[in-house]
Amino acid sequence: MVTENLQAIKQRIENACKKAGRDPREVKVLLATKTVPAERIQLALQAGYTLIGENKVQELSQKYKSLQPLQPTHHFIGHLQTNKIKDLLKYNITCIQSVDRFDLACKLHHRLQAQGRTMDIMIQVNTSAEDSKFGVAPESTIDLVQRIAGLHTLKIRGLMTIGLLSADIEQARPCFRLLKQIQQQIKAFNIPNVSLSELSMGMSGDLEIAIEEGATIIRIGTAVFGKRRYPDSYYWNESAYVQ
Repeated sequence: MVTENLQAIKQRIENACKKAGRDPREVKVLLATKTVPAERIQLALQAGYTLIGENKVQELSQKYKSLQPLQPTHHFIGHLQTNKIKDLLKYNITCIQSVDRFDLACKLHHRLQAQGRTMDIMIQVNTSAEDSKFGVAPESTIDLVQRIAGLHTLKIRGLMTIGLLSADIEQARPCFRLLKQIQQQIKAFNIPNVSLSELSMGMSGDLEIAIEEGATIIRIGTAVFGKRRYPDSYYWNESAYVQ
């Protein structure tokens, strides 16, 4: 079933790219694997999908060893508490997509500096202006990027957002469009240490809209692995939404 679901996602991406006049190779699939057992993730990795993202450090630690033989690329996509940074850096994480405040960036920088490492990050933006979601406010994003850019261990590669959840997926479009606008505004500043080549936006229900608005990474969970046993609100303290 996982393999068939991945094929369906591939077709949806190709159709969306054709409609938007984009090359499907511009869009990467990140497998959102929270609550998914390692055995099912292995099926997706064996099918050739290598980019995976976890939301919780504890869950990452439980699956990490069993997945390593398949050499996945790990991103961290959940809300990161400062007291979890040390634990997260025990694993080969290549990008943290959910940096949304300067104190988190500073503590991450100091830990990386002590280890002689650098880290790709993305800035999470709360484009839907919902109190229940994490992320920097859109109007504060440029200032945050400029401040974090001074921390040499952190390489700002892009922006991430979660679109507004609605039965009408068109409601997510303004969120994705706003993220693209913020990306273009920041690029115009030519800030050193900032590339912003990636836009991580779009999930199982709204990936087509995200692709039309410029997504380069879409985070897919339920459309590949099936519905989770409990709503997302059971697993973390953001409002429930389908990833």
